[in-house]
Amino acid sequence: MASVSSPKGTRDFLPFEMARRNYIFDTIKKYFKLFGYVSIETPAMENLSTLTGKYGDEGDKLIFKILNSGDYLKDANAKDLEEKNSSLLVSSIAEKALRYDLTVPFARFVVQHQNDIVFPFKRYQIQPVWRADRPQKGRYREFYQCDADVVGSESLLYEIELIQLFDNVFADLGINVTIKINNRKLLVALAHFIGEPEKLIPLTIAIDKLDKMPLEKIVEELLSAEFSENSIDKLKSILAIKIKKEDKGINVNARNISIVKEKLTQTAEGKKGVEELEFILDEVEKLKLKHANLLFDISLARGLNYYTGSIFEVIADDVQMGSICGGGRYDNLTEIFGLKGISGVGISFGADRIYDVLNELNLFPTTSLENTKLLFTNFGTLEESFCLEALRQTREARISSEIYPDHDSKIKKQLKYANDKQIQFVAMVGEDELKNNTITLKNMASGEQLSLSLSQLIEKLK
Repeated sequence: MASVSSPKGTRDFLPFEMARRNYIFDTIKKYFKLFGYVSIETPAMENLSTLTGKYGDEGDKLIFKILNSGDYLKDANAKDLEEKNSSLLVSSIAEKALRYDLTVPFARFVVQHQNDIVFPFKRYQIQPVWRADRPQKGRYREFYQCDADVVGSESLLYEIELIQLFDNVFADLGINVTIKINNRKLLVALAHFIGEPEKLIPLTIAIDKLDKMPLEKIVEELLSAEFSENSIDKLKSILAIKIKKEDKGINVNARNISIVKEKLTQTAEGKKGVEELEFILDEVEKLKLKHANLLFDISLARGLNYYTGSIFEVIADDVQMGSICGGGRYDNLTEIFGLKGISGVGISFGADRIYDVLNELNLFPTTSLENTKLLFTNFGTLEESFCLEALRQTREARISSEIYPDHDSKIKKQLKYANDKQIQFVAMVGEDELKNNTITLKNMASGEQLSLSLSQLIEKLK
């Protein structure tokens, strides 16, 4: 038999895994709705022109392109084809791509449907995205994002709300997290402070790796990007204030902002960034988070070019893994598609990484399994007919039920089926039960058996 497998970086999910995934989705969705967000969906594919140029050079490389239908080489640029110039060739052979995230398609959605929605527009979206990344632990080529965004308001109350949303979800899931916060305006001010304002993008790409590699490696990367030694020394003086994990806490972070205020408020953008950051930290401190710590991290950059204000990243405290959530404010994203003056802010839950965290910490509740609750045995034609009617009524009562399909099978085999599927109860109907119009209900965990009428059985299992 030929070997078969799913594509690298993708996965199949067995029923028990889907039950656990649905537990995560349902928990997140519950709080999206509680906070007033409404559901939308966008297509799996977008026009390639919609996606490119929104994620930076690194992100653009990870977009999965879709070859044009039919003879895709027919309209290919002959020169690029002959020279095997794939970066230039792609524009003539691929007009569409799989979506890289949910935010850029959402911006396209807002522009396209601006006359059909009410601003501020609060939406949530739970759908898969694709990235041509190198698969590794916690990183896949196909994965789900669970996004919540608000567009049409510049109010920082929404940043505060999204921090609370993070906190509520992870309190419910039982995961201890640190919510890192920074402001893109401070990163712009930082580039000015070190004397390299034109190198904002390579600066943010480099310092965003500070949690993943030592400072020496970051310095090497900056030197290769032609940053001067003087500018790197100035950068080190700022990065030195990065708060250690054991010092986390809103009060500690607020005090350390004074160093940033001293060095990064020489520009209007820097002053604005500090004001926004202080307002958010002060208000969140008053509201008191339930299950999360809020940590100001000046090195947090998130390498997406469309962020313009607050940026967020969530780390699980008790597991060695990258970020499990992220987000931020974007003021100009819809402008790229022709709609000016629409500010937005949003966050994204990485469901696949959250799954891995819950699994590693053994935090999935056993009750989250979506198993059949009741199995009717099948001992013969008359018994089968009786059980089919009983099955109809238990399903009407919203009790998850099924019947064993083969009445020639012995009771041992039917009970084994129930055990293998982790079905909690078995309803047995034989000659005596038919005669007395009763059902013998067996609890598969305790072994207890009760003789009940159908109405009593339904009442017990509801």
